[in-house]
Amino acid sequence: MKKSIIALSAIAAFSTSAFAANISNAEMMKQIEALKAQITALENKVGTTASTSKANKVSLEKMMNNETTKASDARFKKLEKKVAIIGNTAQKAKIQSASDNIKWDIDFRTQMDNIQYKHASGQKSKNSGLLTNRLWLGAAYAPNDNTIFKGKLSYNKAWGDTANHSQSNSAMGVGYADFDWVTNENAVDNEVKIKEAYWLYKDKTLFGADIPWTVSIGRRPSTDGLPINLRNNQRANSPLSHVVDVEFDGYSLKLDTEKVTGLTGSWLKICGGRGLTNAKPRFQMDGTDYSKDKELNENVDMLGFIVAPYDDGQYSIHMNYAHAWNLIGFNNDQMGRYQTAMSIATTPSAVMDAYSNLQFEDVGDIDFFTILLKSEGIGDGISDYLDDTTVFASYAMSKTSPNGNNQMTDGMLGSVDSETGNSFWIGINAPCPISPDDSRIGVEWNKGSKYWRSMTYGEDTYAGSKIATRGTAWEIYRNQKINNALSWGVSYTQINYDYTGSNAFFGAEGTPMTMSQATAQGQDPVEEARDIRAYVRYKF
Repeated sequence: MKKSIIALSAIAAFSTSAFAANISNAEMMKQIEALKAQITALENKVGTTASTSKANKVSLEKMMNNETTKASDARFKKLEKKVAIIGNTAQKAKIQSASDNIKWDIDFRTQMDNIQYKHASGQKSKNSGLLTNRLWLGAAYAPNDNTIFKGKLSYNKAWGDTANHSQSNSAMGVGYADFDWVTNENAVDNEVKIKEAYWLYKDKTLFGADIPWTVSIGRRPSTDGLPINLRNNQRANSPLSHVVDVEFDGYSLKLDTEKVTGLTGSWLKICGGRGLTNAKPRFQMDGTDYSKDKELNENVDMLGFIVAPYDDGQYSIHMNYAHAWNLIGFNNDQMGRYQTAMSIATTPSAVMDAYSNLQFEDVGDIDFFTILLKSEGIGDGISDYLDDTTVFASYAMSKTSPNGNNQMTDGMLGSVDSETGNSFWIGINAPCPISPDDSRIGVEWNKGSKYWRSMTYGEDTYAGSKIATRGTAWEIYRNQKINNALSWGVSYTQINYDYTGSNAFFGAEGTPMTMSQATAQGQDPVEEARDIRAYVRYKF
């Protein structure tokens, strides 16, 4: 009965303050906390009074029996329920106000690259000190457990460069540095660009079935997937980087299939999107803003499937299939006139004229397939070092499908026939023996065939995509942690090309030729590429 009176007194006090005026959630929480303190004090006071005097106890009982102060059980329960509702509301408001904000993260890297090229003629091109700053500002917000937004702003710039300087090359009439597939991987100007912006919706069941699922739409996190993320020392995105590593606008649907298939850790993801659009820009003179431009090639679209049939946390299998439509390239006639013009160009205007003769055409479709085997740990408890070592092996295949729509296209990759390319990629990432607790070292090897063709324009390198190599590439690297925010790293990459055209587009410019064949045609292609890089990175 004592507690009932005390609670009733507290309710009465609360009624005169909380119910009488509109107050903020923060003020409400303060009042609730104050009431709790008052109740505790009253309990202590009543306990002391009851134990010190029987007369006081009798007086207290009289007061309790007084009709003017006696409350019915029904009214007490009603008031008690109101207090509980207010408490719950205030607590929810407190939680909401604490989490009702965007969470930001920072990834800032300052890097120096020593880049060396050796041409087939023996001539060399180099830059012994390319300095760049790259900034990523990550943003995430989750108003509830099912809905998430993620974004990433990017800035990537060579020291001392500007929008109108050579890194942009827009003054030459082409502007490949600003190409949508590599907007944030090229060191260009001072602009901050959108690298990622997408929402996710996830749930634990799909149409009543025990299948957790996630759907997402927006500017996709489609660079730095497995296994290139190991070298880059960051979390893996999708898809698998052996075949696709480009910025992309699209969608995905992921299904966790373990409980349905019985295969440990299995899941399936459907991904698609658009790489380039043929829509006209705004303010057309004929009023046809954003309609399809019949003078341009069709939209470049892609659809793919990523599957992990098995993943037990140590051993895993990953597969990726993708089909891309209406890929772009130049024809032999354009390339011939361009090479001739460039060979005799002596002024900037002559160079611009050579570029102006190039115009993309729709050359056909392509299929990609890759399978990756990964082990996070070698053996089972052999040693702490092997337990913390990751090894992987990946095989990839590309297959072109020339469309033959235009006799001047000369097919794809310089062939009117469907051509198949192959690539192998193996690597190891392990603790550094010098300081195994805070640094890692890695070695990777790539081998690509004559007609190997990847979509890896967004690979985070400055000496060319090693994944796209038609030849052999080696890389060795070390990433060292300084503290929870700072780290540094060094790497050495060596690429030896057996054929030309690695990571070009899909027309005649991607024609694979040996160094001697290219030389016989008056070209002087790069035969070897080397990149020694060192960086300091702030990530938090």
